[in-house]
Amino acid sequence: MINGIFETHINVLNFEESSDFYKKLPGISPLYKDEGRKSTFFWVGGEGKGMLGIRENYPSKDVQRQHFAISVDLDNLKKTAIEVKKLGISISNFFEDNSGELYVFPFMPAVSFYFKDPNGHSVEYISMLDDKPLPDKPIMKWSEWEKLNDRLPRDIF
Repeated sequence: MINGIFETHINVLNFEESSDFYKKLPGISPLYKDEGRKSTFFWVGGEGKGMLGIRENYPSKDVQRQHFAISVDLDNLKKTAIEVKKLGISISNFFEDNSGELYVFPFMPAVSFYFKDPNGHSVEYISMLDDKPLPDKPIMKWSEWEKLNDRLPRDIF
């Protein structure tokens, strides 16, 4: 019956600046802009798949850092990272060590990269892996995960 989370909203300091930021990201396209409410809505992953809303100073003038993840096919993770970097956005791994190595969350399992929007919100592009979940394993480098699954490591950065 349930298909997933369809919509999320974040509070921003300047909806024009944030609108310009989000409309450039891979997999995100403008849907509706409400100047009166200082809000912009975006399709995420294609029309009718999911929605992101941003609103200036709502529910308050204080912006609390939020986090959300955008799903991307594993085959497109590297391409997506390249597209984000071409926008002049610095990307990092889960530990923000900028080593160029991504990390896997074995309990899922999934691999991802992160960056911040103009308000400090944490945005993640995440890819589910086809492997069996290993919830007893700690978060590990993607290269370690690939070796654990008898594959050659992949290059992302």
